[in-house]
Amino acid sequence: MSSELTTEWKEIKWVLTDVDDTLTWQGELPPETLIALSQLQQAGINVVAVTGACAGWCDHIAQLWPINAVLGENGAFTLEKKNGAVHLSSQKPIDEIRQQQEQLKHQILEILQQYPSLSLTLDQPYRLCEVAIDIGQNRPPVNSEIVEEIIGKIRQLGAHATASSIHINAWYGEHSKKNTSLHFLQQRGLSHKAILEQVCYVGDSLNDQQMFETLPLTAGVANILHYWDRLEHKPSLIMTKSGGFGFAQFAQKLLRLKQEP
Repeated sequence: MSSELTTEWKEIKWVLTDVDDTLTWQGELPPETLIALSQLQQAGINVVAVTGACAGWCDHIAQLWPINAVLGENGAFTLEKKNGAVHLSSQKPIDEIRQQQEQLKHQILEILQQYPSLSLTLDQPYRLCEVAIDIGQNRPPVNSEIVEEIIGKIRQLGAHATASSIHINAWYGEHSKKNTSLHFLQQRGLSHKAILEQVCYVGDSLNDQQMFETLPLTAGVANILHYWDRLEHKPSLIMTKSGGFGFAQFAQKLLRLKQEP
């Protein structure tokens, strides 16, 4: 799998990216990540974080990082900076989503009684719409078979569930990284053709597969190789570095390509 960008990438005007273990690495945010995000913005490229991270963390990202918007909790809401202020929006009323979240939380806690070593994430109180289980953030990584077993039980409830490198994220409703990303881009005037030609995605794990399937120009940071055999839809490129270092590598390659005559 190549790490080199082909000429089609010169048309990119939007970089959509996962956050955990794509912009971060081993629980930290490398300075190289922030520099890369800033350089992309300065070059006129729109940067949008598309993440399962909690609303509290997303607010921090939207307020302080050099990005244009955050699609948080796997697309449940959008935080966008306009004229120096961050605005929250969602396709479905937040109060309605929160009622569903409370119901799902009780159901998932019942499931977790069968797995006494597992618990909800420390950031659960700061989530607006989702329920998240810690499978590797503040504990040793959980066996993939157990992760898939829990996801199956959550889906039997009629809820959606995906696994990132650190969390199982679960929710009721039809939002997703893919659905909200496409809606966000269409609301900003991009046609289907423009989305396919001008938008790329960078990710690192199983919950990025829908984006890898949807967009022709996608990149994985090196740690995605951990999931390679389990990915039904793979990125078109893989960087040689992991996490935020891999994202910075990707950004430099993209910027150099766009500077070529």
